[in-house]
Order: sequence, then structure tokens, then C-alpha cells
Amino acid sequence: MDISLFDSPQIRTQLLPFTFTRPVAEIRVGILTITEKWKRRGFLCGFSTQEYLQNKFEPIQTALEVNGALCPDGAVVAAINSLKEGEELVAGDHILARHSGGGKSIAYPEPVTLIQHTWDIFSRNREQIIADYKLITSGRTSQPLSDPHTIVYGKENLFIEEGAQIRAAIINAENGPVYIGKNAQVHEGAIISGAFALCEGSHVNMAAKIKGDTTIGPHSKVGGEIGNSVVFGYTNKGHDGYLGNSVLGEWCNLGADTNTSNLKNNYAKVKLWDYSTGRFADTGLQFCGLMMGDHSKCGINTMFNTGTVVGVGANIFGSGFPRNFVPSFSWGGASGFVTFQIRKFKEVAEAVMHRRNKEYDQVEQEMIQHIFDETAQYRIWEKS
Repeated sequence: MDISLFDSPQIRTQLLPFTFTRPVAEIRVGILTITEKWKRRGFLCGFSTQEYLQNKFEPIQTALEVNGALCPDGAVVAAINSLKEGEELVAGDHILARHSGGGKSIAYPEPVTLIQHTWDIFSRNREQIIADYKLITSGRTSQPLSDPHTIVYGKENLFIEEGAQIRAAIINAENGPVYIGKNAQVHEGAIISGAFALCEGSHVNMAAKIKGDTTIGPHSKVGGEIGNSVVFGYTNKGHDGYLGNSVLGEWCNLGADTNTSNLKNNYAKVKLWDYSTGRFADTGLQFCGLMMGDHSKCGINTMFNTGTVVGVGANIFGSGFPRNFVPSFSWGGASGFVTFQIRKFKEVAEAVMHRRNKEYDQVEQEMIQHIFDETAQYRIWEKS
């Protein structure tokens, strides 16, 4: 069945900076992106998103539209499949799905998982790892663990894909499943606690400490200490340093000994920059670290304060804590910022993507130029 995954305007804005560069449904939470969750259930997916994104994320002609923030389960899929022409499935104020434009509302009585805020990505990650693990591994047999020096607790909750390699690690899957993707590598001395997902081609470096409810997306490298965080993919946090209750987009790099604070000294609830209101929003969470958009980087020994939002294409360096909201295409740190100009950004993006056999092509360039122009309003130094 064909479905169009649409961006709810309010949710899309609340999920910035990640939705500057992707539709809502392309967010990774659990093992899979939301799109991949639908595809695994047999749907052919297209996107209804911002016009400047449609060249990369193609639309599809279909009468059935589904909210791109909705993580599917068996019950909601059945309810959507039963929709007739002119009907829409709703939960509270949210349209979950609509057939032929909707009009007649049908209330969905069960709880649903909607990724509505940036912090939902890590706070709902555990439940989504567990759901995706069942979806991916059902009826399948894990590859054997061949390394005699790796210790596994809860071996029945460990699934290893073809080509993955694990060496002299400690894996505790008693508190949640551990998924090791195709051609992924867990290096010597790594300690991993579930729930955890290491996606295709990614590495957990030597002596890394990975606490539960963490996802490392494809073709990434991580080290140091990580807890309850999501890395979308093609991103490196390869060295020592702490990353907690955080989300990193694609093509990011954290320099050696970068640390994120995820708890305020006074134990107060954390506030995060909210693009939808233009001010800081109360997350209601005591633990919340760093939200970093695609293509952003930071230098060695960078320190991020509790609840920091970094936009797309920023480059952060220097001593001290940078501000809690770093606009897209910022260059600098605690002592101040200038604009990271497009021509310089292009040089870095081409080099970084080439290392992963990807091209910074015309579609990518046009998308980035649009984001650069759209986010100029936040670079207040340009107005002085």
C-alpha cells in the first residue's frame, strides 16, 4: 500500500533543527527511522514536506496520508488500513492519518507514539529500540558470537547481523535488547548496556562505555561515554568525553574530550530553544543535553551547557561554554560568533561526505543554501 508521510507544520517546527534537512518521518528513533518502520510493515512511502526538501525526498501520489511523526504499531496500522474515503483518524488535536483529504473524524482510542519535540527522540528511544528489535528480528536467527573473549549477559536478547564483528567486549542485554547491525564493529574493551542499537557499518571504539537506551545510526564511530542518546548517522564522536540525553544529526563531528552537561547544578527542569515560539521551552525533563543539527562540528575540549541547541552547519571551538542556542552556520564559541560562509561550508561538506563515498551534489547544495537564507534571522551579529 502507498502512503504519503506528511509533516504536521507545528510538529515540524518543534523538531527543528533536525527537520531543516529532512522530513519529520526521516528522524531516527529506536533502530529505524520512522519511514523505515512503515516500510518494514509493507508500505511504499513518499513525503509531503517543505518544498525545498521535495527534490531530495520525493512525493508519492496516493489518497492515504499518514502523519510523519507517528511511530507505527500493529493496532494503529490496522486502524489506518480500515479508513474509508473521506475519513481521518485522530488522537486529541493530532491527525494521525486521512483518506482522500479526510473530513469525517474517527477518534483513535489507544495510546500512540508521536515524536513531537526534539527531546522525544531520546526520551522515547528505549521503547522504540524494543519495538524495532522485535520487528527486525522476528522469525530470524542471529549470527553466532564467535569471539571467546566477549562476555554477554542475557545472550537471548543479543542479535548480530551478517558481517558484524565483536572483540573482547562486555555486553549486558539483561535490561534491554542489543542489536549489532550489518558490518558493524565493537572493538576491544567496550562495555555496552541495553537497550542499544549499533546500525550498519558503525563502530564502537576501544574502551567505550555505552549506557542503555542509545542508538548509533549507520556509518558512525563513537567512543568515550554515551547514555540515552541518538546519533542519526554518518557522525563521529570517536574520542573520550560524555554525551548524555542528546541527539546528533548526520555529518556531525565532536572533537576529542567534548563533554555535554545533561543535568543542571540546581537539579531544575531543563529548558531548550524552541523554534516554534522563538524562546526557550520547558522540557519538563531533569536530564537533557545537546541537540545538534546536521553538518555541525565542535573542536577539542568543547563544553556544552545543559540543554544546548546547535543548528545546521555550525562550527564551534574555543574555551568556555558557548551559548545555549547556537544558530545555523555559526563560526566561533564563547567569545562570540561570525558567519560560516557557504563557500567555506561547501569545502568542508565535500571533504567530509567524500570520506563516506557520498557526493555533496546540486540537490544538497540547493537545500543548504535555502537553510542558510532561512536561518539568517537567528544570526543577530549580521544585523549589527
